[in-house]
Amino acid sequence: MAEGLKIEIVSPERLLVSQTVQSVTVPGTEGYFTVMADHAPFMTTLRPGFITVTGDNAAEIFFVRGGFADVSPVGLTILAEESVPFKEFDHTDLQAQIRAAEEELSRAETPEDKSYAQQFVSALLNLAIEAQQLNEGHVH
Repeated sequence: MAEGLKIEIVSPERLLVSQTVQSVTVPGTEGYFTVMADHAPFMTTLRPGFITVTGDNAAEIFFVRGGFADVSPVGLTILAEESVPFKEFDHTDLQAQIRAAEEELSRAETPEDKSYAQQFVSALLNLAIEAQQLNEGHVH
């Protein structure tokens, strides 16, 4: 086997990636993290964001809407709630989700509901900013 990190990205619909790469940057719930060959084993949950898979010649980017990442001696397995290549990412749908979340925030009555709704709106807005930056960088 060639040196590198074995990665698999699996969504309920399909296997998106199964290859050996140099590194993978993943949106963990506690922040982005990068995995390379011989990384210490761990498991974490994922937040919506973008996975960057860096191989010998180029980087590929995938959207992920939550799930789990499992780093083991064998490699990195991402079990995604939803995942698509960045070129298939639906920017229009994201804008609709932001509008719906903002409406939900305006209807929230209790401090707990307002806090939760605000966190959700903030997460979607951050996702939109990340997507825009990737789009402007012409990374597809």
